[in-house]
Amino acid sequence: MTNDPTTVVETVDYHTAGEPFRIVRTGLPPIAGDTVAERRAIAIGAGGTATAPRRGPLDDIRRLLTHEPRGHAGMYGGFVVPPDDDEAHLGVLFWHKDGYSTACGHGTIALGAWAVDSGLVAAPDDGVARVRIDVPSGRVTATVRRQAGRTTDVTFRNVPTRIAARKIAVSTSRGTASVDIAHSGACYASVDATSLGLTVTTDRLPELTTIGREIRAALADEPTTRHPDDPMLSGVYGVILHEELPAGASGPNQRNVTVFADGQIDRSPCGSGTSARLALLADSGRLGPDDELRHESITGTVFTGRLAGYHPQGVITEVTGTAHRTGEHRFLLHADDTLGTGFLL
Repeated sequence: MTNDPTTVVETVDYHTAGEPFRIVRTGLPPIAGDTVAERRAIAIGAGGTATAPRRGPLDDIRRLLTHEPRGHAGMYGGFVVPPDDDEAHLGVLFWHKDGYSTACGHGTIALGAWAVDSGLVAAPDDGVARVRIDVPSGRVTATVRRQAGRTTDVTFRNVPTRIAARKIAVSTSRGTASVDIAHSGACYASVDATSLGLTVTTDRLPELTTIGREIRAALADEPTTRHPDDPMLSGVYGVILHEELPAGASGPNQRNVTVFADGQIDRSPCGSGTSARLALLADSGRLGPDDELRHESITGTVFTGRLAGYHPQGVITEVTGTAHRTGEHRFLLHADDTLGTGFLL
């Protein structure tokens, strides 16, 4: 990106269960690559990593939209790109303040709503529309439900979720944590927060964040966090700290906070993280084919999740939530703005 004052980046912003998702409509430079996965690798750049991408025109836009004063450290979003083939409606590169992720369930829900709300995908006033989206970890489908011309909720069907390990002992500042590893488009480590003397409540958020960062760092060389087929999907993306709530008639009820990237907090129950929890609950015999997980976030918002089938690479999961448009923005970077693409605190 240049500091030309006529440079314009236009976005449509949504929140999914409280977690922001900024969809970039215009202002992107050309993005090379034949597939979404290739485009992500090129966006990261030679010598860069998912959480430390190489600077370039595209990454300058990511920084512009996630750094203050135009964004904030909790911002999340996506660059809309062409799909891998004409069987999908769109592709997306997911990003946050630290770099580029391989999966984003809350973003998939927002993109499904946006695709229908914007007219990109035709939908009935009453009924459902299916939006097929190519993401770096594969192809996902968002089923958008409509009533009286309005989107009411969205269910996304994730790529297969595979359990890689159970009960890995990890030392933390609060004692030894028992960690489960699951790959659900990204790699998640799950920990019972109460086993470390914590509750998933906002007053304990600093401690939860610290523990999440410690566990992620401790698992940096853990073999089970490596994806068997694609190195770009390897490594712990998020640490899910969860606690039990009273079960409902339809199945388990849990509250969680997901600490991802470099200590970011998911305000939603975490979409692809919910897929990881579903697979682990099913593996432990606590979630059957007819059960539903009520998954609550640290902010009190809720996703529901269920098993949708089985696959040679794991279980198929579906996660339902709501997304709401919060604004439309036209961002500028002026030549005399000495802050450039901004700063982080």
